[in-house]
Amino acid sequence: QVQLVESGGGLVQAGGSLRLSCAASGRTFSPYFMGWFRQAPGKEREFVGSIVWNDGNTYITDSVKGRFTISRDNAKNTVYLQMNSLKPEDTAAYFCAARTREWTWSKSQYGYDAWGQGTQVTVSS
Repeated sequence: QVQLVESGGGLVQAGGSLRLSCAASGRTFSPYFMGWFRQAPGKEREFVGSIVWNDGNTYITDSVKGRFTISRDNAKNTVYLQMNSLKPEDTAAYFCAARTREWTWSKSQYGYDAWGQGTQVTVSS
C-alpha cells in the first residue's frame, strides 16, 4: 500500500516561492504518474500538474504554467512542486497523488488512487 506525505507548505508573501515535497513509501512504489492538486476553501479540487514517474515528462495546467514546475527524485521516491511568483489566488491545500493503475495522463482527481494528507499554502498580499 502506498503512503504519501506532503511537506513544505507555509505562509509566504506574494511574489515569493515555496517548494513542496511528497515522499512516498510502500513495499513497491512504481506509479505511472504523480500528480499535484490543490483545493481552496469552498472550491473543488483543482489539478495543478503531473509527472511521468519513469521519464520525468511533465504537464502543468495553464493557470500556473511558467510559475510552477514538477520534478522527482526516483531514488528518494519523492516528487516536488516548485512554486515561484506566488499569488494570493494560489492559496490552497496542496495534495500529491499517485496514479498507479493506468498508463494514460489524467487531470481528474478520480484518476489517482493514492493521496497524501495535504499541506497548506497561504500567500499573503
